[in-house]
Amino acid sequence: MRRATTKGFKRTSSLLRDRIRSAGESRGFAVSRVITHWGEIVGEDIAKICKPVDVKYGRQGFGATLTVLTTGAQAPMLEMQKETLRARVNAAYGYNAIARLRFTQTAPTGFAEGQANFAPKPKAEKSGPDPEVQEQAAKVAAPVGDPDLRAALERLAGNVMTKHKNEKKGF
Repeated sequence: MRRATTKGFKRTSSLLRDRIRSAGESRGFAVSRVITHWGEIVGEDIAKICKPVDVKYGRQGFGATLTVLTTGAQAPMLEMQKETLRARVNAAYGYNAIARLRFTQTAPTGFAEGQANFAPKPKAEKSGPDPEVQEQAAKVAAPVGDPDLRAALERLAGNVMTKHKNEKKGF
């Protein structure tokens, strides 16, 4: 059995932890802000492949460590963008709130909570081109003699007419 060697004393860091955290939050550094605005801070493309899970204040001076959860295949790509991500997060706060980024493929507390499911967005089903629009596009491009140019103009006219048709519907 190991004897306690502290004799009733506590570390200063454990006594001041809550006060330091509240001071950090008063400067705009709140874990919930990183989580709720993650897509805006790092961009939607990166937000689809990772998410923030923890912010820890370290003993190594000013700044915190942001732990980001991702899948194994995306970790090397995010590792290469580490400084860019850190700069974006710090830009959102206006000061150097995050000193380090750490990527993990599980939650920091273990496997039970860290089951990442970053599934890609389901692809929208494309319906065939509207025959009315194709017919009008063919009429527009009919006077052109070169068959390749005519086909390209038909596609362009079809796209423009489809866009205008969808705008009228309110899409």
